[in-house]
Amino acid sequence: MKKTRHDWSRADAMTEQQIHAAALSDPDAQPLTPQRLNAMRRTPQVKVIRRALGLSQGEFAARFHIPLGTLRDWEQGRKEPDTAARAYLRVIGHNPSAVTDALRPRSRDAPR
Repeated sequence: MKKTRHDWSRADAMTEQQIHAAALSDPDAQPLTPQRLNAMRRTPQVKVIRRALGLSQGEFAARFHIPLGTLRDWEQGRKEPDTAARAYLRVIGHNPSAVTDALRPRSRDAPR
């Protein structure tokens, strides 16, 4: 891939107001309004949750019954968790011990 060299002298000669006006004129670089921010989906940060628990990817995947490949895809941004997975990750983030307990195998004789 060929590297492109940029001539920054034109940008360096602009005032802050001119830079701001140029940025606003770009339809792909509009600032977030409170309405647009509220409309955005919030995805739990899987890597942040996993690291806060002090778990490796393998440990996190095994403990919470998530396929390791899926976890890696989420962490590396190749895929986003669907609605159910986002809810599950939110619960893991708020109360991981409850999730671990709920997923623990129960003996046949133990009351439910």
